[in-house]
Amino acid sequence: MILPKLRADLEIMLSPVADRPGLLIRDRFQYSDATLIIPPVLIPGLLLFDGTRTNLDLQTELTRSLGGPEIGGAAGHLIEALSQAGFLENEVYGKLKQGRLLAFSESPVRQAVHAGSSYPAEIGPLRDLMQRYLDGAASTQKEIMGIAAPHVSPQGGWQSYRAAYQELTPDLRDRTFVVLGTSHYGPPGKFGLTHKPFATPLGRTRIDQALVAELEAQPAALAEDYCHAIEHSIEFQVVFLQAIYGADVRILPLLCGSFGRSMHVGGFPEDDEHVKRFFGALGQIAEREKERLFWVLGVDMAHMGTRFGDKFAAYADRDEMTLVRERDMLRIERANASDAHGFWDLVKENQDDLKWCGSSPIYTFLKAAPQARGTLRRYQQWNIDERSVVSFAGISFAV
Repeated sequence: MILPKLRADLEIMLSPVADRPGLLIRDRFQYSDATLIIPPVLIPGLLLFDGTRTNLDLQTELTRSLGGPEIGGAAGHLIEALSQAGFLENEVYGKLKQGRLLAFSESPVRQAVHAGSSYPAEIGPLRDLMQRYLDGAASTQKEIMGIAAPHVSPQGGWQSYRAAYQELTPDLRDRTFVVLGTSHYGPPGKFGLTHKPFATPLGRTRIDQALVAELEAQPAALAEDYCHAIEHSIEFQVVFLQAIYGADVRILPLLCGSFGRSMHVGGFPEDDEHVKRFFGALGQIAEREKERLFWVLGVDMAHMGTRFGDKFAAYADRDEMTLVRERDMLRIERANASDAHGFWDLVKENQDDLKWCGSSPIYTFLKAAPQARGTLRRYQQWNIDERSVVSFAGISFAV
């Protein structure tokens, strides 16, 4: 029997559970809710799930790995566990995927999938938490037209969130907030849209339906992009906006896929004709509607350390991370000067070894609103785990 392929879009990392070493596997797209920890002796068997090997090959490999014939039913158990979890390219996975896509398509709202994990799911505790995060906030800038805030967990990045959101003033209440978020899961060179209001414990937003429909006409647009169903980069911004302006704040949620091709072959994102047309359409909207729009960028910056594939352990504001700070600042300076090409030249260095996951929303904003000038309000580095660091910032933009 030919073994099915292990899905290429799974999240695989070293197990964080001290007494259960091995590889932790989970579904980045949340078609499946399962999480598996594969013990070290079974890890060599994972390489055989490539669509060409057989059950016998797996048994042979696990016998070698286990060092003897005591393999028993290990091969069958591994196949069954991976299949039932939805981690193999087979009928089980197909049904799980179709079920999740259908559920998102039929839902009248985009549900708050990170409530209860990244922030409280109950309205009272959430209001109290947001009040603490925003306490002492006071605007320091006039004629503000946008901000950049983190999309890291609010628990870790609340000071930079506050630094950005403190710039928002009551007169912005009736604007359409164009929320540009990193699409961690979507295809490169594409922009994900949805007509669905965002529902959080604080209530339901409004959507600027006319602007969504206008952008949907672009060939680089993805209408009702499923990635919205699982993405946190916009959801966290929505919660902060609702805490400031009320549940029914009006938004235009836009997920920005990576511009990986220009990273690897040189040039700039707009060398792709479809991306160029989307930048043009968004820029026309920005100019035409500038008196009623406000821009919110949900972006993180560098991702360094063992969790992100580096050979060194990263510690906030120490050792290698002091150089990362210097390089981050150079990119922030180019973004604040609205130097899109200068910013992208820095991103392309070493094929973005800093692993900035917010570069696409930032570049999209710079192309759509080239008149904007930014002011850095706060820069932070945070140990997302003991050996890995994420950097981020709070920035305000004015004309």
